[in-house]
Amino acid sequence: MEPITAVNPATDETVETYEPATAADVEDALARADEAYDSWRDRPIREREAHLERVAELLRERTDEYAELMTREMGKPIAQARAEVEKCAWGCDHYAQHASAYLSAEHYASPPGTTAKTVYDPLGVVLAVMPWNFPFWQVIRFAAPYLTAGNVGMLKHASNVPGCALALEQLFRDAGYPEDVFQSVLAPSDLVDDVIADDRVQAATLTGSGPAGRAVASTAGDQLKKTVLELGGSDPFVVLDDADLETAAERGAWARNQNGGQSCIAAKRFVVVDDVYDAFVDRLVAETEALTVGDPLDPSTDVGPQASPRFLETLHEQVTASVEAGATVLTGGEPLDRDGAYYPPTVLSDVPANCPADSEELFGPVASVYRVADEDEAVAVANDTRFGLGASVWTTDRERGESLAREIDAGCVYVNQLVKSDPRVPFGGVGDSGYGRELSAIGIQEFVNRKTVWVE
Repeated sequence: MEPITAVNPATDETVETYEPATAADVEDALARADEAYDSWRDRPIREREAHLERVAELLRERTDEYAELMTREMGKPIAQARAEVEKCAWGCDHYAQHASAYLSAEHYASPPGTTAKTVYDPLGVVLAVMPWNFPFWQVIRFAAPYLTAGNVGMLKHASNVPGCALALEQLFRDAGYPEDVFQSVLAPSDLVDDVIADDRVQAATLTGSGPAGRAVASTAGDQLKKTVLELGGSDPFVVLDDADLETAAERGAWARNQNGGQSCIAAKRFVVVDDVYDAFVDRLVAETEALTVGDPLDPSTDVGPQASPRFLETLHEQVTASVEAGATVLTGGEPLDRDGAYYPPTVLSDVPANCPADSEELFGPVASVYRVADEDEAVAVANDTRFGLGASVWTTDRERGESLAREIDAGCVYVNQLVKSDPRVPFGGVGDSGYGRELSAIGIQEFVNRKTVWVE
């Protein structure tokens, strides 16, 4: 079996090489996870919360170490990598403080002398198939609630961030978790179906591409196992005629280009009402061109490399096809002539229907801009996608923005704010963006048995 090699996308240099897990290794991990669940499920939730609080402490102590690891493996600018570690600590704090309340029994009306309630019992071993773009946050978003609920986690991380995967496993051990309650298995993707089908695995969650989500959902569905899927997005960024254009453009450029544009919830389609189109687009291009592209280890860098040369090639093929179909490049549009997988922040206008920039997810720093006549057409264009993860609306009229938010088909809509995942509120999509919810009380309750207990 080929070794797993982590390559720095900014320099093309090898970071580290790892031995992949074999089928026998995966079998051993499953056996140990199953055994660990028998005792972990019975630990008091307050004890599990205390372990999670310790994870938060360690994350803060190791912020620089983990941030540099992320940056070297997938190219995230170091300031954004530090912010990701800090967000992970916040997510752990949240569930360490609120898990008991989220999972407390709910009582119902019942005849005199009886008790009727719902209790929340863990399911067992949960497989998490996680992506490289937020290599710590995506995992913590899964592990913090589900382990605290009493489940056991097995992580199959993306193959280009193996160091992050192993660092996360060690993090939970250092925080005092029993050794096999959280395991990272450097297994090839072709073993995922077998793991999901294994009787010892009770549920699976995946953040990733549509094809990967369909594969996991198909296998899990055949086995009647619960899944939560957070897939791709083509989020609209709707600018109305009364928007604060300066703020919208500044936040819009960041919403499209942070993390190198490699985010499911990045603003991808800018839907702008005609009355302010020219003024907004001029500002958006200026803000985009002002972003600093460079060494991701430099704290002043806004946009680093794409996570691999292969991802850059795919992105440029999509841009080229869109331009050939009639799109206009307002800025960017060509890979940078330098070492590393660097693609410049790019803005496309006059985007034709059904070209890649219109119908596909562009997973990189490329914004597609649409001119619409009015608010009604803005909603129609915003909803003209098979995706439905997030959306944002920009207007100085809060009531107007809230009303419009109800008309947009997405799992979350933010008014005068970037789309984000926040541990206090549910996160997830509709349509080809997946199903189920992460975070908040709803998220921790996805992988539990909502058991009715009636005592006569």
